[in-house]
Amino acid sequence: MNGITQSAVSQQVCALERRFRVKLIERGRKNFSLTPEGRAFLQASHQVMDILGDVEGRIHNLQNLVAGELRISTIFSIGLHELPTYLKTFRQAHAQVDVRVEYRRSSEVYLSVLDGRADIGLVAYPSPRRGLQTVTFWSDGLVLICSPSHPLASRRRIPLSALQGEKFIAFSPDLPTRREIDRKLRSEGVKVKLVLEFDNIETVKRAVEIENGVSIVPETAVRDEVAAGLLATVEFSDPELRRPLGALIRRSARVSPALREFLALLEQTTTSEADSS
Repeated sequence: MNGITQSAVSQQVCALERRFRVKLIERGRKNFSLTPEGRAFLQASHQVMDILGDVEGRIHNLQNLVAGELRISTIFSIGLHELPTYLKTFRQAHAQVDVRVEYRRSSEVYLSVLDGRADIGLVAYPSPRRGLQTVTFWSDGLVLICSPSHPLASRRRIPLSALQGEKFIAFSPDLPTRREIDRKLRSEGVKVKLVLEFDNIETVKRAVEIENGVSIVPETAVRDEVAAGLLATVEFSDPELRRPLGALIRRSARVSPALREFLALLEQTTTSEADSS
């Protein structure tokens, strides 16, 4: 029943008797009984088993307790526009978790996760890296932004070719979103007049307001400006102009309960997006 042979049990009992220098069992020809010392040892054994069970229960509870710290490293656009909704939901469900957010450039997010300074990283256009696991959890549409007085502002939807010769405010060349936009423009044979480059989306938006130029940005990043009448957005007819967002996790890292729950929240978004499509 216990997966152990009779001889092994006998050897263990004999070893215990030698250690405590007492007889634990009275052995007879037809039966055996416990000595007083044996009964004391049996009682103590039950107590040890109870304590062991309690320890196992405590460890199990710790493994499932959603508490502690969750360190998130994110690019500015996700951290300012997509992440707040997730954080509000997560904090309401797990108030014991101390969530800390760092805003970094894309390359720095990868490094933060790899060297253990962050539990999870959030980037656009996630790319495979040694030692990292990536999970795409959302994709947002890229739209044209311009001044409400710009000639293109009256259009509901345009092809990329409509940007031919336009004054263009771009992201810095090393940013993944900029590289993807450049690739799409090249593939369509569209040439724009590059006037300014910035490393974050907030500066790009302000420059479009001031310079009366155009840019291509995630739609979620300009909702406030559109509502305030500061910018206009125009959709593209190309359905592939979307920006995938991904979560980065170090493969060798332990997935804490807090990180597990945050990933589950991101996966709910992935499932919802797949269902709606």
